[in-house]
Amino acid sequence: MKLCQLSNDDELHRYKKALVLQFAGPRHVLGTGPDNGGCQENLTAVFNVDINPGAGMGCVMRGNTYEEHMNIIAKEDLGLRPEKCTGLCTAASMENVSIQTKVYEDFTVTAIVTAGIEHNGGRAGDPALWHEHGDTFDPAGPGTINILLHIDANLTPGAMARSLVTCTEAKAAAIQELQAPSHSSNGIATGSGTDGVIVVSNPQSPTRLTNAGKNSKLGEYIGVTVKAAVKEALARQSGLTPAYQHNVLCRLGRFGVTEDALWELCRDKSLTRAEFTRRLENLSADSKLVTWASLYAHLLDETEWGLLSDEEACAAAKELLALSGLEQESETSRVQPVPEESDAANARGGTGKARAEEPPGMVVHLLSRRYLDAFARKIICTAGE
Repeated sequence: MKLCQLSNDDELHRYKKALVLQFAGPRHVLGTGPDNGGCQENLTAVFNVDINPGAGMGCVMRGNTYEEHMNIIAKEDLGLRPEKCTGLCTAASMENVSIQTKVYEDFTVTAIVTAGIEHNGGRAGDPALWHEHGDTFDPAGPGTINILLHIDANLTPGAMARSLVTCTEAKAAAIQELQAPSHSSNGIATGSGTDGVIVVSNPQSPTRLTNAGKNSKLGEYIGVTVKAAVKEALARQSGLTPAYQHNVLCRLGRFGVTEDALWELCRDKSLTRAEFTRRLENLSADSKLVTWASLYAHLLDETEWGLLSDEEACAAAKELLALSGLEQESETSRVQPVPEESDAANARGGTGKARAEEPPGMVVHLLSRRYLDAFARKIICTAGE
């Protein structure tokens, strides 16, 4: 199926669980794919393919290496010459692609994005999951953001590289604005662990551009199209939207405030799981609680980043919990709170200075647990609400 024809007559098709961008003429390509990745000037097509065999089924290698696997897909499934193309793979559906185009005076930018990070979201610098040994293949997980960035302008090699940088920054910005969590740390995700990008430019264009940084018009248009496409693709693939994120558990889940953790604190308090779930759904969507939870999450982030001292964080946490209405304890509650952390000295075990053996992030952990306990008490005490 032909999805669209771009401004320089390149065509985007969807078939065999893949998006194939066929070139109408010579193109310059910079890509992260295993097959013909890097800088190329002799390719005739690029592609993005869904290799997910189905729910609950693992991806199967069709070659001895990742590169061979992709070459087999290109030749046997997509009818492409492996030496003349490069591609990306994902477990996201091609049906959920987002295509965003912006036209300026003498150039056009199109971002073609598939995305999912609900299981594989990660933050740059998170602990790694594997190390490459020889031809080890790391199959795409259930979450990957793949971007085909098409620029109808003649870009210098430096501008091509800068386009990839700006594109990546835009992807991270889109995820940050959605507050999508990392699944390898308590941070906000900057992408998934398997993301890929392919940048395509047109050397036949009369428009020659040498810069794609954020101060340039090209950089602006890359940022706008990529951000919009990433957000729409995430919404289509997994329902990740601002409305979905308007929830206490979505804001604080990365800090351990989850349904299962709350149930462990509430299960022995004469609550059925059904009644617990009903109360949790109502409370976690409460506008005031979501607002204060958002501020609490940001407080924890700034403490983690070293922008707020432990003393400042503990004092602010106490105020936010009070403003949220989570500080009051019911006499019928038997949830045991964490040790009192009314100030940083208490949070650190009664000393004014951090103990040498104190693990990094201890105050963030304690304040996260404090919110969890307070929220559990709120669930238990809302019988008639």
